[in-house]
Amino acid sequence: MPNSASAKKRVRQIIVSTTRNRSLKSKVSTLRKNVAAAVEAADKETAQNAYNLYASAVDLASKKNIFHKNKAANLKSKAALSIAKIA
Repeated sequence: MPNSASAKKRVRQIIVSTTRNRSLKSKVSTLRKNVAAAVEAADKETAQNAYNLYASAVDLASKKNIFHKNKAANLKSKAALSIAKIA
């Protein structure tokens, strides 16, 4: 239990930031699954559209320090490679 006022405030801030971060991580995960499903169906156009949304969400998460920039690059690279294999 926090004893000081600043510790209590920090707990409140952590709850808010955790909720925001979890929301964005969940969105990224869902978009990744959409890309994977489109690749599995061998639908290149749908996969490319899904990838554009996915890359945008990953970049946003990276900008907000939810993902490290290298992790964001790796996630986008893996998705792009899977789309390139469809051709």
